[in-house]
Amino acid sequence: MKIDELLHKALQLEFLSAEEGVFLFEQASTTELMYVGNKMRQHHVPNKTVTWIIDRNSNTTNVCIANCKFCNFYRRPGHEESYITTIEEYKQKIEETFRLGGEQLLLQGGHHPDLSLDYYCKLFRELKELYPNLKLHALGPPEIAHVAKLEKASHYEVLKALKEAGLDSLPGAGAEILSDRVRRLISKGKCGGKEWLDVMRAAHQLHLTTSATMMFGHIETNLERMQHFVDLRQVQSEKPADANGFLAFIPWPFQDEDTILKRIKRARNNCSSDEYVRMIAMSRIMLPNIVNIQASWLTVGKQVAQVCLHSGANDFGSIMIEENVVSAAGANFRFTADGIQQAIRDAGYVPQLRNQQYGYRELPTHTEQQELNEVGLVVD
Repeated sequence: MKIDELLHKALQLEFLSAEEGVFLFEQASTTELMYVGNKMRQHHVPNKTVTWIIDRNSNTTNVCIANCKFCNFYRRPGHEESYITTIEEYKQKIEETFRLGGEQLLLQGGHHPDLSLDYYCKLFRELKELYPNLKLHALGPPEIAHVAKLEKASHYEVLKALKEAGLDSLPGAGAEILSDRVRRLISKGKCGGKEWLDVMRAAHQLHLTTSATMMFGHIETNLERMQHFVDLRQVQSEKPADANGFLAFIPWPFQDEDTILKRIKRARNNCSSDEYVRMIAMSRIMLPNIVNIQASWLTVGKQVAQVCLHSGANDFGSIMIEENVVSAAGANFRFTADGIQQAIRDAGYVPQLRNQQYGYRELPTHTEQQELNEVGLVVD
């Protein structure tokens, strides 16, 4: 294998094998990967626009029986700190989100043993009846797989019922690394890699827009990272021609603070800034059939995320009015509305507010932006 031949192949939007991806990741310079990632970004998004979204990541419940070794957020059933969010609490959260110029609720939780399909359908219907303009970007493949097992139903049946109840799009949560070797060690209670992919296949058949993720930098190999890309790419190639499928891909490094995975498996977040930039470039190179690549400023900070905009990323993610899971493991960066836009401008791009479907939105009013700027601290 030769670096220049593989990079040329990537620029032609040809699929690289997992082995070819490993070779590039381990042998090509960061400059070479950034150049090709950026050229491919220009093919998919041929302008200087970088998108961002006003989002709220709330949780249905913190009760979970999956026992993921990287999660500090969950509580076992019956724990004194366990909860299920009430309608009154949702109303407060949603009305604040609307007041701040947002329109979407990223709604996720744990594998609660008692929350059925009927529970989620009733919840979604009630939220949509109260707030018809609310966008529900909710649950994720592991939760869908969990509910399907409780109901003894297919993924398609569960997703169809949720879509009819108001589900607008499906997050790519719980992908971690799609290798079952890795999943047995870090998230044994969750669905396997194949089932995660099968849930997404079913979502695409229903024309539900989805995203895909990767949590890397723990116990996986470089080959397992690259196979993760190949598996996502394959599912994307199978989607109906008129479906969005995976509209975005978001990779982030494992956050290790106080996690069981760090204590027992001795996994450390050793992902350097250079490695993260290289992974953004590899995301673009290995996923030529996914349009949007998001830089995870929440986990890597402003400066690294800005470099990623020159490496293949075209999206800066969300200002995160609320986020509880990743933050619980040590991700402490924050942005305000002014801060995220200025960071994009400082990197040489034009900020553009978007919705989950990557349609452009008008900026909030001056008053809304002033309030929004009080939500978090600007990233240092």
